[in-house]
Amino acid sequence: MRILVRAPNWIGDQLMAYPFFYQLRRKYPNARIAVACVPWVADLQFRNLVDDVIVVHPPAGHQLSALARLRVVDEAAREVRRKGPWDLGFALPNSFGTAWFLWRAGCRRRVGYAAEARRWLLTDPVEWGPAAGLHRAQAYIQLIHQGGRGRSFVVPDIRGFWTLPPENDLDPPIRGEVDAFPAELAWPRAAALEPPSEPYWVMAPGSMADSRRWGEEQFVTLAREVVRETGWSGVIVGGPKEAPIAERLKQDRSLHLKDWTARGPITDLWKLLRDAKFTVANDSGIAHLSALLGSPTYVAWGAGDPRRTRPLGPSVVQIEVNPVDCWPCEKNSCERSGGEHLACIRGVKASSVWTQIRRGVLRKPAQHEREFETDVDC
Repeated sequence: MRILVRAPNWIGDQLMAYPFFYQLRRKYPNARIAVACVPWVADLQFRNLVDDVIVVHPPAGHQLSALARLRVVDEAAREVRRKGPWDLGFALPNSFGTAWFLWRAGCRRRVGYAAEARRWLLTDPVEWGPAAGLHRAQAYIQLIHQGGRGRSFVVPDIRGFWTLPPENDLDPPIRGEVDAFPAELAWPRAAALEPPSEPYWVMAPGSMADSRRWGEEQFVTLAREVVRETGWSGVIVGGPKEAPIAERLKQDRSLHLKDWTARGPITDLWKLLRDAKFTVANDSGIAHLSALLGSPTYVAWGAGDPRRTRPLGPSVVQIEVNPVDCWPCEKNSCERSGGEHLACIRGVKASSVWTQIRRGVLRKPAQHEREFETDVDC
């Protein structure tokens, strides 16, 4: 059997698809599995679980008409069709274009969610309504176990794979068949950055959306707490857009911060993240990468819906939220003004994040909790 998967277009979504690719390989151990993806997630494809990675270039520019964009997708699909034939195809993104891509690539069976007016392009459409509230990792796996018209909707239970929300964050993660992510096998081409020899933590201040970007001053406050109590240095990671932030923060030498931004593909960070004492990030691709690699991960959470997109992994994943009345709106830009502008992410305080880190990493309560315990003991 030959299987074609149209992979997610975003870093976080691709990393949340790891359970899907893991289960797909288990269900079809002898199949030839190829994945078609856009260039910026090509390095993140799980090469231990797929046989071929085909890079397809999406339509460039918002000025293109819908017909012009479809023509670009069609051209890419014809190229992939020549690499076939394909017996089975999975469309992980819910867009019309991905279903069109599988059809034009010649997949005999095409599985995907019946969203974006694309039901007629799928031979095995899956109803989107019941899946809309699932965590994205579960929704992807659902496509393996579901398919075909009229079948009952069965929510796949992957809590034995890794812990899933809304479990109590302070409980030990549920251990299952997967305890660690094999980065060396999944990303053999990565030039892994060697971590510092001394104890360190990782700061990831970047995010694509304003509504998911924690304030720079909060990262500074957190860094001061880390240094004051542990003396550990911090490593700032991210792309070129985060380089100016790192440049500013490292100027204050009392924070013990190092600038490791813009040092290559995101996969090169796997060893650095895996060996860190902990990682603090925005709701971003690096948060998902950190969680996948098993670093204790603490996320300053903004407008996203953690029930659907919370990072998953084999270690502690703690999100800190400020659930205002409009949360979670899942919008990239805040439409409110004045004091309510970005209230969800601005309301997340460094002191709260540090309290969770102390409890999860240092295994001791914050100062106010110790005082409370003393009062009780007396």
